[in-house]
Amino acid sequence: MAKYINQFAEQLLQAIGVSVDPDSLAVSILGHVIAAMIHIFLLLNLVAVGALVFIWLERKISGRIQDRLGPTRVGGKFGWLQTLADGLKLITKEDLMPEGADPLLFRIAPYVSFCASLAAFIALPFAGQDMPFVAQHLNVGVFFILAVLGLEVFGVILAGYSSASKWALFGAMREAAQVVSYEVPLGLCAVVPVLLAGSMDLIFIGDCQTGWFTNWYVFHDPFTFVVFWIYFTCATASVNRAPFDLAEAESELVAGFHTEYSGLRWSFFFMAEYGSMLLVALLASILFLGGWNGPIPVARLIGLEEGGWLYTNLWPGWGTYLACLLGAVNVIAKGCLGITVMIWIRWTLPRLRIDQVMTTCLKYCVPIAAVMFLGTTTWQFVMPGRAFFGILPASQNSFEVKENWSNLLAMPRPATSTPKATPPDNSTPNPPPADETQPKQTHRPSKSSQPLAQK
Repeated sequence: MAKYINQFAEQLLQAIGVSVDPDSLAVSILGHVIAAMIHIFLLLNLVAVGALVFIWLERKISGRIQDRLGPTRVGGKFGWLQTLADGLKLITKEDLMPEGADPLLFRIAPYVSFCASLAAFIALPFAGQDMPFVAQHLNVGVFFILAVLGLEVFGVILAGYSSASKWALFGAMREAAQVVSYEVPLGLCAVVPVLLAGSMDLIFIGDCQTGWFTNWYVFHDPFTFVVFWIYFTCATASVNRAPFDLAEAESELVAGFHTEYSGLRWSFFFMAEYGSMLLVALLASILFLGGWNGPIPVARLIGLEEGGWLYTNLWPGWGTYLACLLGAVNVIAKGCLGITVMIWIRWTLPRLRIDQVMTTCLKYCVPIAAVMFLGTTTWQFVMPGRAFFGILPASQNSFEVKENWSNLLAMPRPATSTPKATPPDNSTPNPPPADETQPKQTHRPSKSSQPLAQK
């Protein structure tokens, strides 16, 4: 994006009669700063507005499950503005801090959690191909997102430690043990799509699933199908959602780690939770559910791909942009579907005990994820280049696309044998013999002139 901003700024300055060197450092920095601000604005609104929508959605879904109507008054028949009204109420509430709390840690804890949840969106792509919708394209995007997502627990620990409350401290310690434990099977599950694609680049992983839904990694083989559900279980636990929300169990710990919080700071914990829910759901859609590729390749069918009839009739670049915009809608729709399932699970299953939560992780999720990972590697060895449980051929060989091995193997290899000595040319007269009367050199060559092998 910085490149296009620099080009636009250059054309604008030339139009008003100001000559600027396009390769100057000031112009380059200006483009990158403006692009970074646009990315931050879009991601911040995605998390904040997403939290407003998902809180309203959870109220409506929970009401339907419990045979209620949910919000019906504020903002119309369906209560669209109920969450916004709650946000205005939280802003006007008094910001309290208990006596004996650490002032600095108590105040910064909510922002640490929210910033960790927001920062992980930097490397999350919303579209691929030639025009990826991503704030920062990283070739280790999977590793970056999982690493940054784990930093959210530091805000919870700081909140529990600094609140001067035993209930908050108990909730924080539960959250620390739970998140650290569930990161192990979560990482094992995320490694399986990395193995299939041969890359940790999320854009490439999504592009490898191009085509019909039969190319999605969740249907690649029986092992990846099981891995997807293990990932979803561990992701639900890692973002502290019921039935794994032991860090804020109101029946045991009043409200857990945020017992002493109120007003706007309490809302930041809520936004961090829903932001993390959206993040793990979007990551699941890219790793297992085709990412920006829908179950039916609509862009190909309507001719939006390069060379299609609609692509050729549009302005240059607009066909790619519209295809990527359609892909972004696909990713967000799959993420919203994942959040809906998380809400459904919360209001359906009862809360587990803390020993049951740890048993589920260490005795079930970790062994099953490890066995499924080994099974996927064996499947790749026995049935390479197959998709949809081995029934159909894969759309492309990921290693040939990513590493360009097919071209490397086709290149001629340099000769490794020792070249034969050429016979001397008899037409050339022999050089005269050296003068035997000249004294011979008796000094040894310097150390710097010795061959490298002798050194």
